[in-house]
Amino acid sequence: MEAFRRCTSNHFRWPTFPLTAPTPLLFLSSLFGSNLGSPQRPLATHTPREQSAHLAALHHGTCSSFQAVPYSSLTVRNFLSQWAPRIPPLLYLPPFSSRSQSSSLAAAWWGSDRCVAQLPRVMPEVVDTCSLASPASVCQTKHLHLRCSVDFTRRVLTGTAALTVQSQEDNLRSLTLDTKDLTIEKVVINGQEVKYALGEKQSYKGSPMEISLPIALSKNQEVVIEISFETSPKSSALQWLTPEQTSGKEHPYLFSQCQAIHCRAVLPCQDTPSVKLTYSAEVSVPKELVALMSAIRDGEASDPEDPSRKIYRFRQKVPVPCYLIALVVGALESRQIGPRTLVWSEKEQVEKSAYEFSETESMLKIAEDLGGPYVWGQYDLLVLPPSFPYGGMENPCLTFVTPTLLAGDKSLSNVIAHEISHSWTGNLVTNKTWNHFWLNEGHTVYLERHICGRLFGEKFRHFHALGGWGELQNSIKTFGDTHPFTKLVVDLTNVDPDVAYSSVPYEKGFALLFYLEQLLGGPEVFLGFLKAYVKKFSYKSITTDDWKDFLYSHFKDKVDILNQVDWNAWLYSPGLPPVKPHYDMTLTNACIALSQRWITAKEDDLNSFNSTDLKDLSSHQLNEFLAQLLQRAPLPLGHIKRMQEVYNFNAINNSEIRFRWLRLCVQSKWEEAIPLALKMATEQGRMKFTRPLFKDLAAFDKSHDQAIRTYQEHRAKMTELRPREDKKLTQRSHSS
Repeated sequence: MEAFRRCTSNHFRWPTFPLTAPTPLLFLSSLFGSNLGSPQRPLATHTPREQSAHLAALHHGTCSSFQAVPYSSLTVRNFLSQWAPRIPPLLYLPPFSSRSQSSSLAAAWWGSDRCVAQLPRVMPEVVDTCSLASPASVCQTKHLHLRCSVDFTRRVLTGTAALTVQSQEDNLRSLTLDTKDLTIEKVVINGQEVKYALGEKQSYKGSPMEISLPIALSKNQEVVIEISFETSPKSSALQWLTPEQTSGKEHPYLFSQCQAIHCRAVLPCQDTPSVKLTYSAEVSVPKELVALMSAIRDGEASDPEDPSRKIYRFRQKVPVPCYLIALVVGALESRQIGPRTLVWSEKEQVEKSAYEFSETESMLKIAEDLGGPYVWGQYDLLVLPPSFPYGGMENPCLTFVTPTLLAGDKSLSNVIAHEISHSWTGNLVTNKTWNHFWLNEGHTVYLERHICGRLFGEKFRHFHALGGWGELQNSIKTFGDTHPFTKLVVDLTNVDPDVAYSSVPYEKGFALLFYLEQLLGGPEVFLGFLKAYVKKFSYKSITTDDWKDFLYSHFKDKVDILNQVDWNAWLYSPGLPPVKPHYDMTLTNACIALSQRWITAKEDDLNSFNSTDLKDLSSHQLNEFLAQLLQRAPLPLGHIKRMQEVYNFNAINNSEIRFRWLRLCVQSKWEEAIPLALKMATEQGRMKFTRPLFKDLAAFDKSHDQAIRTYQEHRAKMTELRPREDKKLTQRSHSS
């Protein structure tokens, strides 16, 4: 069996668990010869191909019963009708010669993955290797009630987390929660303190917290566990800003970032996307500040224990994974921009924000048409201070966004379409573990681009899709085309999911869905699948196998087409996908044509350029034009100066265009651009911008020393955050 595993490793994704009893085993039907019968007709009546192409199944390591069906007759429909739902894994074999068995084993797998791809597979329980808590099969947190006080002086949250936990098995006597850098004061169940133990810290995973239950729980029995805790001033989930780091420069500011596995640094929990819970909260803050959470606001009142403070209440009735619990506290104001949308920010930005995102309701309506009803009630936007290092975060009821989206002309407002889309794909249908992160992001990018296509046309959708392919190429080039992080389904055993983060799950995931759209009948056909997918798995957490099984079920009349897909290459192999989808090049060709004119231009040709070159290009195309030039940087300095003279890029407020323009200038060694690049690198904290700009400035001998000095001067003012790439939609430069 192990020899067969090695021979076929390039053709089949073998499970990583040992293939020993009672694990379901794969058997080679050819080795059994005539001992294998068919439930449909005698073996002797089969063709030679059929005789050596039976499916054999063995239940949990016993030979007491197995069945075989002929290769030619196997379909999803007759399989489901003849085989039990929890049949163990099956092996499909074309014929091979027993005389040259060792060399033929790999060849024997020819085409088999395309047959097995459509069959239900039974795998061991899905284990979240990023969590130390009891798995969902043991117990599940159903509700959280959080009571906490925000202490800006000490930079901590102090309070209690009351967890309603339901046992999933009989005789449950203890359970384990995730924690990270928390101080635990006590644990109370039914009014009595109970024993608990904090294990050793395991790097990024934190420390397991084992709680002894006063009585054994039976299956489905619930218990409320009240834990008194305090966070660390260095909590990896909480970002504390000084007044100087805010727009108003007067009050401090707090925001949380729990994705992927940082909620455990806020409160004890089952910090895994496989567990979803409702929550309510009471948060005490200084009365001059406002608290918001990823939930519906449920009133406010003076703090009875401290007249200088105010308590804000919240409720989230839709079950969410812990990574979607979010908190922000600051000097916030709001403006109504739609029937279910407020935009929140500091007063210095609130009017600009209201104007910039005034089209939000239109996007929501399109998203509802594509994905189904919006179940979250409120959809608010929060524009954070300039030091916010990410582009956005899809916290339910309250999307976090960067102020660098405030271009003044709504040219970046379509980026909100990504976070809106998460209300269906990600927040409602969630990846079961971070190995399957592409389910969240690939579907969200797909839905986002359909929203933009409805708003701006199908060519616009293809334009951004092609830009995404370019981003995918860049990511794979950075990693290397054999790096395991370039797989769509990644193995995160002993890997921090923040470290594995890149554009791959976004863009490789989108490319797969875009390819399937073209394979299965076009946009409207595949959008039908998307809506059915959301309906099927709403409020659940799923794996890639769940998605794939439903795909085959939904397109049961197109199984032959689906069997043409190289699933192993798409899902489990590193590097670029095996197939590049077709893209409409209309909008991209204009960008390429103009960039090629500049790249090939001689000095005598520079006078042929003028401002009318850009008159028919959108801001998105300008961005792509500069991206094309960056791939060929450095350009001759005379070209850069002429470009500024005729296009005046320095006057453009769009942060994406400005970012690429300044990078092009610095890489082309234009000294006049140094102060502008330093200004952009320090006036905002978005890592997508600051990191590349400082890197380019440090690589230019004329700005190296100044770049190092400026970075050191501003480092204390920059938020100390986890070392990862830019967050969410903004990692895709062409659409952010």
